[in-house]
Amino acid sequence: MSREITNKKTGTVTVFAFDEGQGLSEHTAPFDALVYLLEGEVEIVISGRHLRLKEGEIVIMPANQPHALKAIKNSR
Repeated sequence: MSREITNKKTGTVTVFAFDEGQGLSEHTAPFDALVYLLEGEVEIVISGRHLRLKEGEIVIMPANQPHALKAIKNSR
């Protein structure tokens, strides 16, 4: 599930919720993406580097770098 909060020329703000096993396939974006995990646990891959995020953690995915996300637990 996703809900776009704002969409501007400089970027967007979107809220995502994923069930365990769901996620976003590898893609790029023309601007940095900030991920703040409200709850759950996800695996994020940025340019081949694997990271695990847990509730309350933040990561920035740089513009034009391939990235993907998969929920390890139900997450939002």
